[in-house]
Amino acid sequence: MNSSSKIRSWEITSESNYLNRRQFLQAAGLAAGAGAAAALPGRALAAVRELDTVPGPYSTDEAPNSWEDITTYNNFYEFGTGKEDPYRNAQDFQPRPWSVKVSGECEKPGNYDYEDIVGPYTLEDRVYRHRCVEAWSMVVPWVGFPLGDLLKRFEPNSDAKYVRFKTLYDPQRMPGQRRAVLRWPYVEGLTIAEAMHPLTLMAVGVYGKELPNQNGAPLRLVIPWKYGFKGIKSIVEIEFARRQPDTSWEMAAPHEYGFYANVNPEVDHPRWSQARERRIGAGLFAEKQATLMFNGYAEQVASLYSGLDLRKNY
Repeated sequence: MNSSSKIRSWEITSESNYLNRRQFLQAAGLAAGAGAAAALPGRALAAVRELDTVPGPYSTDEAPNSWEDITTYNNFYEFGTGKEDPYRNAQDFQPRPWSVKVSGECEKPGNYDYEDIVGPYTLEDRVYRHRCVEAWSMVVPWVGFPLGDLLKRFEPNSDAKYVRFKTLYDPQRMPGQRRAVLRWPYVEGLTIAEAMHPLTLMAVGVYGKELPNQNGAPLRLVIPWKYGFKGIKSIVEIEFARRQPDTSWEMAAPHEYGFYANVNPEVDHPRWSQARERRIGAGLFAEKQATLMFNGYAEQVASLYSGLDLRKNY
């Protein structure tokens, strides 16, 4: 897809993906589950508004998942650990007003309102593969702008080697934070080179609409060559750091989750293989497909890790 495209691939295919998933649910005899799932998209769709966007670069040509798949099957532990918990528990979350604290090794620290963060940018549609460590994947039409464009505005200095991000901590509004599943608030990090790479997106929407709460409203990261847990949601802090930051899943299970979290089919998770994946919406009996190195973006990002042992630095 390029900037001159008039018709986006996801505008053509999304309805058929949606209907195919319905047929699978019915064929599998999951009538009750299908009925419950059918009720979900209406609420999710009603909660968001349309965005003015243009087609962006770097998109995959793969058919995206349906709106239903993307907005009802989520990992967002702040709203619960079940895949449908974020949809069910995040409906009353209010992502406005919103501000982001910027600090650390930069010339323009401060507190910036959502409008200050998003306002200067043309929002781009980008269709990216999204892969989680549980050996499932989606193709998601994100809406956002390059993270690097935002970070440059804060003028990081030469000591800024990493960027640390933090999610909102508010157990009243985020009921999953009332349980000690992780050390709250959720924190993540990237090298400055990863953060500045043009593939890395600050996402504000999906499918041409504002981000639903369960997908990380109002601001989340999308780093398409990494596993999904790197895509921190509901961001309230950005810090430019000299040293590699500790991150939530590293602290929780360092033998399972590393700082880089690059998709590498040659390195198994300690509890499962990551060599093959199942596309959400394809059905329980669909054949798994081979996982691609760097999630299919090796040509664009492999140079970031020249000389790095990707088995040790997982």
